[in-house]
Amino acid sequence: MDSLTARDTPSPAWPQDAAPLLPPESPLPMPVQSLRVAARGRPLQRSRWLMWRRALVFGCTAALTVAAAREMYQVLDIGGLTSLEIVFFALFVMLFAWIGLSFSNALAGCIAMVRRRSALGIDADAGLPHLRSRHAILMPTYNEPPSRAFAGLQATYESLRETGAVEAFDVFILSDTTNADVWVAEEAAFLALKDALGADNLFYRRRLRNIDRKAGNIAEWVQRFGGAYEGMLILDADSVMTGDCILRITAALEQNPQAGLIQTLPVIVGGQSLFGRLQQFAGRLYGPLLAEGLSWWHGPDSNYWGHNAIIRTRAFASCAGLPHLKGRKPFGGHILSHDFVEAALLRRCGWGVHLIPSLPGSYEEAPPSLIDISVRDRRWCQGNLQHIAVLPARGLHYVSRIHLLMGIGAYVTAPMWFALLLTGLLTSLQARFVPPSYFPSEFSLFPTWPAQDPVRAAWVFAGTMAILLLPKIFAFIIMLTKRETRRGFGGGAATLVSVLVETIIAGLAAPIVMISQSAAVVSILAGRDSGWQPQRRGDGRIPLSATMRRYLPHTLIGIGFATAALLISVPLFFWMSPVIIGLLLAIPIVVWTAQSWAGRAFARIGLLVTPEERAPPPVLQRAAELRALTAEDEVAEAVQRLATHPALLATHRRLLPHQGERAPGDYAADRFIARAKLEDVATLAQALAILSPQEKSAALADSLALDRLLSLARN
Repeated sequence: MDSLTARDTPSPAWPQDAAPLLPPESPLPMPVQSLRVAARGRPLQRSRWLMWRRALVFGCTAALTVAAAREMYQVLDIGGLTSLEIVFFALFVMLFAWIGLSFSNALAGCIAMVRRRSALGIDADAGLPHLRSRHAILMPTYNEPPSRAFAGLQATYESLRETGAVEAFDVFILSDTTNADVWVAEEAAFLALKDALGADNLFYRRRLRNIDRKAGNIAEWVQRFGGAYEGMLILDADSVMTGDCILRITAALEQNPQAGLIQTLPVIVGGQSLFGRLQQFAGRLYGPLLAEGLSWWHGPDSNYWGHNAIIRTRAFASCAGLPHLKGRKPFGGHILSHDFVEAALLRRCGWGVHLIPSLPGSYEEAPPSLIDISVRDRRWCQGNLQHIAVLPARGLHYVSRIHLLMGIGAYVTAPMWFALLLTGLLTSLQARFVPPSYFPSEFSLFPTWPAQDPVRAAWVFAGTMAILLLPKIFAFIIMLTKRETRRGFGGGAATLVSVLVETIIAGLAAPIVMISQSAAVVSILAGRDSGWQPQRRGDGRIPLSATMRRYLPHTLIGIGFATAALLISVPLFFWMSPVIIGLLLAIPIVVWTAQSWAGRAFARIGLLVTPEERAPPPVLQRAAELRALTAEDEVAEAVQRLATHPALLATHRRLLPHQGERAPGDYAADRFIARAKLEDVATLAQALAILSPQEKSAALADSLALDRLLSLARN
């Protein structure tokens, strides 16, 4: 048996005139920021009306909450409040404040959309601006199907080239892929993309280790190459942007020296399943209103959503180096939901963080099923709960703390809603079956009567539902006033029916999501880490057996709610029917909404349609065309692929860090275990059977192990 101490086959000579696969390095220091020491930030110029806007939003929220609390107190205070009623009242007030803030933000969105203004000098109708500096476009990827991700990047690049400004950008594919077959498929797709575009400013880099996940991926690029670029535009693997949009936000960054980050509003597109189409429709109709409201009262203190945004590179490097949180996972370690924290750190240093929702040309995809949402939410939930440790950080702007609190609240409110339902049921059971205490242990002139005012309760319920639904009505009315947008949705009547359909299905899905998010919070509090899995795209079909295993507990909880409600009274059962029906039908709802045929059925009758679907922008048409051309591409076995494609193999070798040699201080076990295992096998089949996925990736990154694998493949 040949030893791995010598190469089995000589490496092919690399063409001396081959275009560089990475540009010259331009290091930029990125020190880790302290959460205990306040950074010195410079004052930001802001609208003199900004404080009044915030006073309006929070004043409206407070007024609504006080009014609702008063009414609910009178509902419960029939002969005094029991302990259960006190808990119910406290939960109601906190949750009503949450939905009251959403309503107030929608009102702010109405004001902003009526009084349209140009933020940061960005005018979508003006001529294209000219750039003075060099910038980078970064697309991090992690085990994503390369053909799909690269199709969106190619469409974006071609759209940018049409503006005539593509030479002002370098484009980087930053891979954190751990699957060896996907890794080599990425390299093949990169070569094909580089050849198709004829681009010398397109580069690919894969990290050997996923230190700190996506945040670490970006940080590693900043520290190696960031010094050469004024701004970096961050894309996701499902992002598509028009050249016009990219050019305008990049020029705005150049022209506004206090701007550290400019976030666009990505429009959800490409939904195939019914669930995907529901998100697509809701995001397109209601999203602009809510985003305009946020931009209106956030001003330069806005938030960052992790992609489809441009960031001033030096500001990011000097201010946004993320620390590791103390303690073990899931609360300790690197920060998962890095984007909120990066925005807060930029703002702490005096850089403006801006949201520009009115600029068209920014797109993304969404998870295709409730299961995929649940998987993503599990990771996001852990990341947002980590922000509890970031909240006390010194020097954060108070609006940044509000962003962190809202991120935490997005998940903590789920178990609170669940607790509210349980407490309400227990309160009703108490009123139904527990007699009043005529002789309580403490002094009291009157017995404690566990009873409520049903008429006033009905009015409180109606008011709460109105607060929840009015933002949708606002968005619908604003849509009616815009002729082209109204046509894009299929007309006023079709859009109204679509709103009703979306509201009903979303209402049935809400208790399912509530239970899933509550379980996620409990799981995280129990100390279980979420891991890191790539997001699925396209169709949302999941095997029925997997769906049943995941959502049987939801069904059992629905049975429990239904039984308890019927024991109390039939009217209570009907009051709770939206929650009960959603949980009882959890499995069929998840299966049905994940089907592409169900989505197509609604589209055929003109429902849940968006303007981007009826009249797709050229960049989306091009992305869809490219994805259709590569739809049949499969990720092939990596070693065989390298062995049969000399040009791909040469590129693979050129891209290996340190030319595949062990770097000083690199004692990674996977590399040495892979070498040892490869000494003990005689065929490639044996090698692939004995290597773990991590060891296979390590072998493909090691020059000696790679040569041994290639030798086995050729024998």
